[in-house]
Amino acid sequence: MKSHTSDQIKIPPGFWAGLSQLGITAQDVASKANLPLSQITESEVTTAQYFAVWQAYSDLIGDTAEGIIKLATVFETTQYPPTVLATYHAKDYRDALNRMVRYKQMCPPESLRITEEGELCTIELEWQHPGHSGPPLLLGLTLAFLLELGRRGTGLPLTAQLVEFSQPIGNVKILEAYFGCRIQIDAQYNRLTLRRNDLNHPFISYNEELLEILTPVLDRTLAEQKGTRSITERVKWIMKRSFNGGRPDIQAVAKVLSMSDRTLQRRLTEENTSFKQLLTQARHEQAREYLADPSLDIKEVAFLIGYEDQNSFYRAFRLWEGDTPSNWRTEHLGLNSIPSSS
Repeated sequence: MKSHTSDQIKIPPGFWAGLSQLGITAQDVASKANLPLSQITESEVTTAQYFAVWQAYSDLIGDTAEGIIKLATVFETTQYPPTVLATYHAKDYRDALNRMVRYKQMCPPESLRITEEGELCTIELEWQHPGHSGPPLLLGLTLAFLLELGRRGTGLPLTAQLVEFSQPIGNVKILEAYFGCRIQIDAQYNRLTLRRNDLNHPFISYNEELLEILTPVLDRTLAEQKGTRSITERVKWIMKRSFNGGRPDIQAVAKVLSMSDRTLQRRLTEENTSFKQLLTQARHEQAREYLADPSLDIKEVAFLIGYEDQNSFYRAFRLWEGDTPSNWRTEHLGLNSIPSSS
């Protein structure tokens, strides 16, 4: 899943295609997660919203273990984003896993660490934001997918040696049948242990020509992502994804950026702005974006950009645009009849 900053995640269309095969729609997930449908399907989300999407799927599917296996096996290879496609067409299982670990850096919020020692290979999952532990289902799916990758790539019924989870994960027997090994719950780590020899198996899906095209592009994207965007852009992006009926404070935004609020204030001052100024800008920009969607009534727009009452939003919007939200919408959309609470 693509990302541009440490807290900016794009959910690929293939995810929704996979869910639809299980009889779950994007609308079902949006409703359960209490998030706008357009946001989770068309734009990018924060880590908290990403976790909410996975938790919603988990709640809708029922047993966590069952949800893991269903989703791990339902995806068609053609639905994979380029970062995963590159691993599927790797030379062998080892090459695929190393590519997965490398390109996972572009896909927060989890990161992977691979260790080969003796006869075993362990792949450990860590959350990129300490204290932000993802839903058990996402944890299980990530590890299941690593084994699924090996099975699809080699065409062999590979099994794991041991799978460890730090939290309860549903019906363990279902997972043991899938992984072909013992599952340990309440472990210190979240990790998959494989036979090191299995990593030598060549991939029947190896495509050297495709890798020659994908690898330079992905490596360049990874290098660009590691470069710094302006702190102003990142703060505004986080704000826009954190409104949803509330107003983000500087402590919350600083936490997402893994820095103290004092450091954040200093960085913003260096870029000749302030948290308050960015909050106003973010609300203004987001208000225009939401008002351009005729399906949202004005009361809803006010709520979605963090105003508790409609009157406060009206006053603010008049300051920004010199007009009421309903007049602005009619003028800019050229519509005579727009749903409105005014």
